[in-house]
Amino acid sequence: MTLVDDDAALPSTAVRTRGRLRRVAGWALVALLVIVVALVALQVSATAPNAHGGLDPEGRNDSGTLALAEILRDQGVEVSVFRTRAEARAAVDDDDTTLVMSNPYTLSDEATLELIEPADRVVFLSTGTHLLRLLEIGETSSGSAGPTEADCSVEEFAAVGSIRPDRLFEPADGVEGCFGNAGGSAVLVDDRGDHRIAAVEGTKLFSNAYLAENGNAALALALLGQTERVVWYVPSFADSDLEGDAPQTLGTLTPGWVTPAILLLMIAGIAAAIWRGQRFGPLVAETLPVTVRASETMHGRARLTAKAADAPHAAEALREGSMRRLARRLGLTARAGVDEVADAAADRLRLPRGSLQELLGGPLPADDHGLIDLARRLSDLEASVEQSSHAVRRSE
Repeated sequence: MTLVDDDAALPSTAVRTRGRLRRVAGWALVALLVIVVALVALQVSATAPNAHGGLDPEGRNDSGTLALAEILRDQGVEVSVFRTRAEARAAVDDDDTTLVMSNPYTLSDEATLELIEPADRVVFLSTGTHLLRLLEIGETSSGSAGPTEADCSVEEFAAVGSIRPDRLFEPADGVEGCFGNAGGSAVLVDDRGDHRIAAVEGTKLFSNAYLAENGNAALALALLGQTERVVWYVPSFADSDLEGDAPQTLGTLTPGWVTPAILLLMIAGIAAAIWRGQRFGPLVAETLPVTVRASETMHGRARLTAKAADAPHAAEALREGSMRRLARRLGLTARAGVDEVADAAADRLRLPRGSLQELLGGPLPADDHGLIDLARRLSDLEASVEQSSHAVRRSE
């Protein structure tokens, strides 16, 4: 009995046709897998990772403030959480109530003023430039501060101790500024009107991850624990009163036939690429005539930079290298940005975040003297992070 190969028994044209069909089927399968993966990724990204946001009194994650709410309850303070401004405003029915909220960026100016109007005491646990100007209590400051004490006339802050603020403000005339220095204050207290308004950036003071540090808990009790009841309003887009026309997009500005035409061109391009790709043979490995070592390329680029006296370009290269090494030592991804690296390094070394952001993302030096100073500071920062990493490993 003689065995005959099926492909050998077919004409060469039929063999080529069968091979082409197999390749087309393979590409179709790859395209289907890509579409499925894209749909799954969209579903995952559209799912909220946590039902509670930052500074939420019912949030159990690091950015929530459930620990602060429980401490207030242990001190005999009644804490009521509301997620609509109508219910929160109705709950502020007496003078012995403190209205607490983070920056109400989802509300209009009129709704914000209407919400705080009946409250005798209002505390903003986070704020923005627009809110500060609306309340006329100050401006955002670019300064930074290490551990600092109250240094003001507010009696509740006398026994707080020291805190490490993450953000400073410049108080307006007649507004008391506490816990700061010449660059600004971490807490603003306004007693000019019928009620007291206090503002502080509490993300790294009152959240679950930082409440136990320094005098953070004492400051929270001094701000929120002076009345028998706390009405805690949680702003959300579901409770927003902001209305406006949807912004014009490229899709709304183009005629309806443009999208089908683009899709048709893409399909034609893919088909043409597959068709033309069949005409080429297999890839052939070819030995390069010259092999250049990476060290020679590095030294050559360094000589060109030095010859051009391009200090900003050299400083940018130094920063990029330091950012990559710091991200690796701090356990971040290779694409971590300046804010992520600065935050992680500040938490590791207990340094002000603002100074590290200035070092890693500030203006580039324009001369050799500034370049040398930048290189020295970057080297010192890397050495400090490396030493802290060794210390963490030894403690483990």
